Amino acid sequence: MSKSFAQSTHGCRSLCTVERAIRRSRRPMIAPSILSADYADLAGEIARVEAESDLLHVDIMDGHFVPTITIGPPVVRAIRRRTALFLDCHLMVDNPATLLEPLADAGADGCSVHVELGDPTGLIARMRDLGLHPGLVVNPETPLAAAAPYLHLIDLLLVMSVHPGRGGQAFIPEVLPKLTEARRIAVEGGLRLDLQVDGGVSIDTAPLAVAAGAAILVAGSAIFETEDSADSARRIRAAGAAAREPEEGTHADP
Repeated sequence: MSKSFAQSTHGCRSLCTVERAIRRSRRPMIAPSILSADYADLAGEIARVEAESDLLHVDIMDGHFVPTITIGPPVVRAIRRRTALFLDCHLMVDNPATLLEPLADAGADGCSVHVELGDPTGLIARMRDLGLHPGLVVNPETPLAAAAPYLHLIDLLLVMSVHPGRGGQAFIPEVLPKLTEARRIAVEGGLRLDLQVDGGVSIDTAPLAVAAGAAILVAGSAIFETEDSADSARRIRAAGAAAREPEEGTHADP
């Protein structure tokens, strides 16, 4: 298997180092979602959370798969010039194949595509060819069974805890069993698979997600729409860390 998201060494900041630190401290990773950032001061927003972040979550929406339109490769390229953080791109688009090469060229580190689009095998292979870490996304109503046949091919499984397309929604706790089952599959299969949860993540919901199996917490409004975004990220991580079982690591051991 290739390296997981937590083992990437893109840029001057090695997430392999981050992974070792997490294994020692048993802390979840934090991935601020720039969907909730001030786009007029995007560089400043990223700078304010960078020290408390392990990845940067970049939502790319086309106005078709979801109603909202956000950003594309040119903005990802601009972000890449401003940070060495792992750029974790979530593609909420009808035709992700057209964006993979432009995003790789722009400096993206990983891309996650929705299993709702159909068999992702070709997309996963293309991401590998481009040097991208492949991920799959399952919407709240989508059963884990839709993604299970492909878990051995990917580095990350993103479980949506809100309906994709806009920020600020309430966390849907009914998705938590999917994280627990995915963790069981990863552990039993020895998969190098990171589990990520996105949507409604806050100080209150982070413990639920981590206890269920999440290693990466994506948070948007709970970080960027606060007075001190760095402190908010720090507090979400601490809340999640308090829920982690002592014997657990970041993801399944090899």
